[in-house]
Amino acid sequence: MRKIHVIGIGAGDPDQLTLQAVKALRGTDVFFLLDKGEAKSDLTGLRREILDAHLEPGSYRVVEARDPERDRKAGGAEYSPAVGDWRSARAGIYERLIGQEVGADGTGAFLVWGDPALYDSTLAILEEVLERGAVEFEYDVIPGISSVSSLVARHRTGLNRVGRPVQITTGRRLAEGFPDGVDDVVVMLDAHQTFLRYAGEDMDIYWGAYIGTPDEILVSGPLGEVAPRIEELRAAARERKGWIMDTYLLRRHGDEG
Repeated sequence: MRKIHVIGIGAGDPDQLTLQAVKALRGTDVFFLLDKGEAKSDLTGLRREILDAHLEPGSYRVVEARDPERDRKAGGAEYSPAVGDWRSARAGIYERLIGQEVGADGTGAFLVWGDPALYDSTLAILEEVLERGAVEFEYDVIPGISSVSSLVARHRTGLNRVGRPVQITTGRRLAEGFPDGVDDVVVMLDAHQTFLRYAGEDMDIYWGAYIGTPDEILVSGPLGEVAPRIEELRAAARERKGWIMDTYLLRRHGDEG
């Protein structure tokens, strides 16, 4: 039966791949890359650099497909249906790629930023493909170093404090209010700089963009003091590159427990 690897490749640094991930790369016949357009061509380029760093150039096959557009203006009650439509469109592309490019006993792979289990849709999309029944395959998941782990490592801080919980959420959820009962909150997928709403509160921020890449930017300190700098750096980086991927940890002041 066809075999598909879902490989977590870390936040961008080729050195972040695990030995398990490298072994999976070397056992793959064809790699699938989704092209997100010229503005995000860096993302495709980084994936190819990772392959070249761990495989002999020219020894592997890559098949690219255009990623379907997603309605990013949808909000409120329209948000979940918009995401569902986008996932279904992707499932159609995955179904075609696997059916046409992977032989009956061949192996394909999707390279997933960070970790496939953290705010990534690949696993859900593959399950949808299987449910359709048009193409059969089995798949495994190789965990990767997430942007969350890379963020706190680069800032030389812990993800949680002694005996205290930590929550990972999105900018959309943070806009609804700071989570109850939690003082350490990691925020991903925040296109609207929601941290600015909390600049008047007594907390620190550990922020990073393009983590693990040569373009990496890191800022930390009291939120009220460094928020304007982050806003400025973020705007300049987005203008320069045409896209930005950032993650941050908000930490309320208090005793360590």
